[in-house]
Amino acid sequence: MTTERVNPPELSPPTGFSHAVVATGSRVVFLAGQTALDSDGKITGETLTEQFEKALGNLLGALRAAGGTPADLARVTVYATDVADYRARARELGRVWRDSAGRDYPAMAVVEVVRLWDERALVELDGFAVLP
Repeated sequence: MTTERVNPPELSPPTGFSHAVVATGSRVVFLAGQTALDSDGKITGETLTEQFEKALGNLLGALRAAGGTPADLARVTVYATDVADYRARARELGRVWRDSAGRDYPAMAVVEVVRLWDERALVELDGFAVLP
């Protein structure tokens, strides 16, 4: 797969995401929403940062099982129950992302939701990747 990160100079400089990602490859992997569920189906972590780290790990685990890597991510959507908390923890969350997925940022959006499937979940991530 090849990806081109597109960040036009007339748009605000992106921080932790790309404005557009042009991906070419032969396989598209659609990744279901992942929360901070452990292998027993229980939410782990009390803080948004702890849950984000686990949810991202689950998303990347599903991607790796499908034969992909974090660099193959073309799009990720983050659903948060408290965007103000997400913004307040942006530096921490950025560090978690870089430590887990590197600096090849996909196109991203953060959306505030009233609640998630599991009432204890604070964040959920889904997306898609394009593999070679």
